[in-house]
Amino acid sequence: MKTKVCLAIITLISTFILHAQQQQKGIIGTTNWMNNWTNFKPFANEYNEATNIIAGTINKDTKLLKRNTYQLVGVVYVTNNATLTIEPGTVIRGDDKTCGTLVITNGSKIMAEGLETDPIIFTSNKEKTERRPGDWGGIIVLGKAPINTLGGLHTLPFDLEPLLNHYGGPDAEDNSGILKYIRIEYAGRKLSALKELNGLSLAGVGRKTVLNNIQISYSNDDSFECYGGDLNLSNLISYRTTDDDFDFTQGAQINISNSIAIRHPFSSDVSGSRCFEVDSYDKIQNTDMSKKLTHINASNITLVNLEENNQGLVRESIYIKENTFFNLTNSIVSGFSPFVLLEENIGNGTVNLSKITFKSIIANNCNGGVTSESSGTNASLQNWYDQPEFAIGYSKLKNSELFTTPNIKGNPDFRANVNNTIAIGN
Repeated sequence: MKTKVCLAIITLISTFILHAQQQQKGIIGTTNWMNNWTNFKPFANEYNEATNIIAGTINKDTKLLKRNTYQLVGVVYVTNNATLTIEPGTVIRGDDKTCGTLVITNGSKIMAEGLETDPIIFTSNKEKTERRPGDWGGIIVLGKAPINTLGGLHTLPFDLEPLLNHYGGPDAEDNSGILKYIRIEYAGRKLSALKELNGLSLAGVGRKTVLNNIQISYSNDDSFECYGGDLNLSNLISYRTTDDDFDFTQGAQINISNSIAIRHPFSSDVSGSRCFEVDSYDKIQNTDMSKKLTHINASNITLVNLEENNQGLVRESIYIKENTFFNLTNSIVSGFSPFVLLEENIGNGTVNLSKITFKSIIANNCNGGVTSESSGTNASLQNWYDQPEFAIGYSKLKNSELFTTPNIKGNPDFRANVNNTIAIGN
């Protein structure tokens, strides 16, 4: 009897260890969490004509109701510590002529908590046959969490009202509200060659802000950009953005999990479009180096290029600049050239490379591994990241083999194919 009990315990422990070693890579879930609330064909959707106009300043608590359809005209500021609450199922259409843009200013909140069966939709005001990336501005949230710019405060380069355009502060726990089960479509207006709004701009936003289950589609610049701040992000979807899917700068402290970037090469920008672009500052002379550098922990991430014939403008999936911490674990990257590109200033020294880790990764159909802008360091980079502790596996599989149902024309499921042992285990 004792022998049988011991064998049972050993078997249980072995199973537990094996399961721990074979954590599923890429986005995960017992069901396909992309069902119901997402839309990969927003050009086909008819939305009701606007019944209400939102313009100017919202300086007291205000609620938007599902029974109305709203038109966002010009730059609309939520100020005076007011809270903007949006009912599930509400549709807000950004005006193209006035570049409708929603700004939640420092101290105010947005409570936009949709439902899986009834998401909140921000979209273009144009007819469905005329909608294009950049039809309207997007959503901007300004908070009081730390940034590493000199003085601890900064402004966004988006021609906003000077007295209302400021973010940053000492409160990492700052709360700017909730964005949950939200779709943002056709945002990211280019104001000029050097000024481009994003689908969702999070500037100095604190960790008590809830941000999950957000899909941004057809943004004309970045989908998600974080300027400093301290956030936990999950279940994010970036689809067919023109520039970067996830962009982090100014000392952003971010945990991002169970999120996906779905790139299309003919939606990408000639300036270089990546799934992740990560840096600690634009200019080191404007940075307080005693403050935190950008630190990104990304887990169970899927980065996929829909075009498998090496066409279009898709390049590296991840671009990392100097003095930046970036950790990617249990993730799938498919169809990029190369897998990762490091800024030439990073070099190949242990001190710099110890800030950048890739563990338990499938790099599928990537033309090159972890590479540098300084090609002379590529051999030493390859030796560094080929160590067993990183467990980067290179494969040549079709997306249909790697993912459950990667058909964007239907109901896509980009969880790893359970019949593929490469995708499931190490």
